[in-house]
Amino acid sequence: MNTETRPISEISRRATHILFREIGVVETIRFLNQFSVGRGNYTKEREKWLGDISLDDAISQIKAGKNKAQPSD
Repeated sequence: MNTETRPISEISRRATHILFREIGVVETIRFLNQFSVGRGNYTKEREKWLGDISLDDAISQIKAGKNKAQPSD
């Protein structure tokens, strides 16, 4: 067992290299993204997108969108 303390940057670099080798680049990126904090304020942004829409209106819009996507017989 190695008792030498290494800088976190070296540990991260080595761990990332091992993940790339073992599970591939795409899966490594997916794995690492779950630890990112993100940006912005989702609640405020959602209010801008949705405005004062009621739940019933949202459901109606979803249903209308589904009906448009389905071919008519």
